Amino acid sequence: MFKIEHHAPGGEVVADKSQHGNDEDDERGLGAKPPSSTSSRSSAMHRVLHKVLRVGRIEENGILPLPVEERTNTRFFSIFTVWFSMNTNILGITFGMLGPSVYGLSLRDSALVILFFCLLSTLAPGFLAVLGPKTGMRQMIQARYSFGCYLVSVPVLLNLATLTGFTVIICVVGGQCLSAVSEGGLTPNAGIIIIALLSLLVSFAGFKVLHVFEMYAFVAALISIAITVGVGGSGLTKQTQPEHAPTARQVLNFGMIVASYQIPWAAIASDLTTYFDPKVPSWRVFNYTYWGLLIPTVPLMTLGAAIAGAMPNNPDWAARYETNLVGGALAGMLASAGGFGKFVVVVLSLTLLGNTCGTCYAITLNFQTLVPWLVKVPRYVFSIVITAVVIPVSIRATNSFLDDLENFVALIGYWSAAFVGIVGTEHLVFRRGRYDSYDHAIWSTASRLPLGLAAIASGVACFGLVVPCMDQVWWTGPIAETTGDIGFEVAFVLASLAYVPLRYLEKRLTGR
Repeated sequence: MFKIEHHAPGGEVVADKSQHGNDEDDERGLGAKPPSSTSSRSSAMHRVLHKVLRVGRIEENGILPLPVEERTNTRFFSIFTVWFSMNTNILGITFGMLGPSVYGLSLRDSALVILFFCLLSTLAPGFLAVLGPKTGMRQMIQARYSFGCYLVSVPVLLNLATLTGFTVIICVVGGQCLSAVSEGGLTPNAGIIIIALLSLLVSFAGFKVLHVFEMYAFVAALISIAITVGVGGSGLTKQTQPEHAPTARQVLNFGMIVASYQIPWAAIASDLTTYFDPKVPSWRVFNYTYWGLLIPTVPLMTLGAAIAGAMPNNPDWAARYETNLVGGALAGMLASAGGFGKFVVVVLSLTLLGNTCGTCYAITLNFQTLVPWLVKVPRYVFSIVITAVVIPVSIRATNSFLDDLENFVALIGYWSAAFVGIVGTEHLVFRRGRYDSYDHAIWSTASRLPLGLAAIASGVACFGLVVPCMDQVWWTGPIAETTGDIGFEVAFVLASLAYVPLRYLEKRLTGR
């Protein structure tokens, strides 16, 4: 187990020796002293809560920067498994289906777009994951060293919206899968509640439990996906071919969707690597993250494109899809397997927990970063809050799921790319790649951190050109009419370039 700590003013960590015995006793769960006769009821409840947390291995550190002595995890391969498990599920299939169904691409063209844009966009989370063990800081705490103590709330809010949106998508897809298995006996709304509550259990516990869960979760996912392809493989060969060759606009618009699936991981990349020994080689963290994201995503998105391309020639799949979307299509593929096929669909829906658990864990950390005083609220409390938010939003989203999915995913790529450009430029240009420049002593001291005006200004300024490069249902910019959507590429480049002079000016005027 780990020691329970209290947060002194200024973010300093002080071990609570008054309520706990020595470390050896804590390891055995025997550290708590019996309450005295004068102890108040609240103090007794406080001690009981801490004891429960120790027994359940609930993480309490939250967003506090970890000193070197607490970064001791040397099971570095679990970096790969946590990313691999979070992406080995049917969410990637859902995104891949958009290639043929929304953008009119063939299976071949969809697969090429998926491969190329995944290879490119996965570089961002791979790069930022390295900073976790090297700095001992969560991703949005690192962002304070460019956005400042207060203005960092802007990317935190955007990240919360992104993570919550992905969780809603997952709950809807999982709920529809469970509904498809029951053939109407279980409503999608009830399925959503089941998926959300199961996600709460792991995200509530924290880093250690999360990594153990993700270490094995992908096994069931791989087996169930392989069975689905094996049973429904003959139907996948019945591909519909578009009448015309793809245009640049079709390719870039779908590429935007693919990139928007991968780039947002960068905003939580360090959250999942913070506890690892800083002596781990940077190339190792990068590769475990990069390939852990890439290896499952490319084939699963391609499978989704294959399912969507074959659906018009498989009437049963199409009919089920109309009722339960991707869950119905998967149930149609497995229909010939009878009861066993239904069991596999249930397992497929549960594979989504590998994603929601990690995502909900990151959400709890972002809540603590949103406003400085929220650091005093235990991280696990926000697991309950976000579950209470996600369930009703997911139920509402089932009414127009595909439209909401397309609109939401496209938008998150723009801000995520700008964020990566800003924090990456801060690290490489102004900190010259030095991890020790992220001083733990000032992580919550606004007067010693940058103002953040340069970061916010460069992020806002880049949208002057991003907007004309956007190609959405509700808006098509003049540049995008010719090129297709190149918004995320422009956001990354312009935010990076604008940040350099603005940050130099900010440093000169403020000295921070």
